[in-house]
Amino acid sequence: MRTPFVAGNWKMNKTVAEARVLVSEMSQPLNAVKGVEKVLCPPFTALLSVAALLEGSDIGIGAQNIHWETKGAFTGEVAPSMVAEFCHYVIIGHSERRAMFGETNDTVNKKINAALSMNLIPIVCVGETLSEYESQLTADVVARQVREGMKGIRVEDAVKLVVAYEPVWAIGTGRASSGQNAEVVIRDMIRPALAALFDESTAQTIRVLYGGSVTGSNANEFFSQPDVDGALVGGASLKGDDFVRIVYAAAK
Repeated sequence: MRTPFVAGNWKMNKTVAEARVLVSEMSQPLNAVKGVEKVLCPPFTALLSVAALLEGSDIGIGAQNIHWETKGAFTGEVAPSMVAEFCHYVIIGHSERRAMFGETNDTVNKKINAALSMNLIPIVCVGETLSEYESQLTADVVARQVREGMKGIRVEDAVKLVVAYEPVWAIGTGRASSGQNAEVVIRDMIRPALAALFDESTAQTIRVLYGGSVTGSNANEFFSQPDVDGALVGGASLKGDDFVRIVYAAAK
């Protein structure tokens, strides 16, 4: 059985003061939910404060990005060891990083390896653009992102990965994929790509999430699918009540 997993990606939102308020609103109801792995991914500036507020709870902390080098002249970047001081998780390869900041499958691969070297759990994002979706290229795109992004990773490390299927056309648009479509992509495209890279057992062990306009209202539609193991939540994770509803839906 794969433990359900729900992560909130706050993106570039919330000052430290605002982060404290949001965590204070959510922490008690989130702690009451059992059987779900829960993770909050605030901006770098709020990591220390959020980690302190959640100390002793079962809510994990994740970063939204890392650099693959251990240290050096990389102005504005954050090393894996710096993230590992406060976090157990890190989001890698989000479509916004790929589209706006030039991340590629190769840099994603470097970051995954860097994260694993510091015992960070990578939440690896894959997904197709609207034009690729309309051209029926989803299978080719996600298989290539899995194959190139996770090449060279040992099986014993691969089982630690969390994969998030995030169709780019559904992120922040209010146009969520259907639960059935998410199930087909994960079951028939992503898991076979993982099996080809590792093996069938590993592919069935790795948790695969859905992300893209997930809300408290539509979460049940996705979580009722057998191959959807949770969600990487964007905008709804900034609303305490909505994020709690999503986590409760995953627990069911």
